[in-house]
Amino acid sequence: MRKLRAVQPFRPAVEIAVIVMTAALTMACSAPRPRTLDAAACPADAKPANLNFTLKDTAGKEVRLADYKGKVVLLDFWATWCGPCKIEIPGFVALYDKYKSQGFEVVSVVLLDKFENAKPFAVTMKMNYPVLDGDPQQDKIDDAYGPLFGLPMSFIIARDGRICQKHLGLPGATPTTSPDEKAVKDVFEKQIKALL
Repeated sequence: MRKLRAVQPFRPAVEIAVIVMTAALTMACSAPRPRTLDAAACPADAKPANLNFTLKDTAGKEVRLADYKGKVVLLDFWATWCGPCKIEIPGFVALYDKYKSQGFEVVSVVLLDKFENAKPFAVTMKMNYPVLDGDPQQDKIDDAYGPLFGLPMSFIIARDGRICQKHLGLPGATPTTSPDEKAVKDVFEKQIKALL
């Protein structure tokens, strides 16, 4: 009597399927993934920024904030008389130089100041980004971003238009100490890099 062997007619097909699936999984795991926001970079409940403003720059040219959609934006409200503003501006200049090619923009809006003071101040501080006059639309700006309790007040806006970070005054400041330029720049750089 002959012994019957178990027939495995599908064995080559199973082996091929396993090889194909393994290759597909390997490719899927190694393929570049679209960048998603780190939870620490932007809270899930972050509110959208209101960029429906057209403000004039120091040359009198109109600048639409909506034109910055799709970029990471540091929106800074400041004044020439503001001491902490003078501490943060050199860091903004350096960050703009470093990350502009990656889709980063700094937009500064002067409030509670004579805008005629802004141009010479910007030249002295070597500000390489737009300096805009916010005073004519201060009420609208306050409704959109306020209440603005003091200056500087800065917002970091993600490419999708959400406000991911907000700073009143200098980050890291306490009632008894004020951080230096490098410490302030480092805080902003970490938050900006997480969104680029």
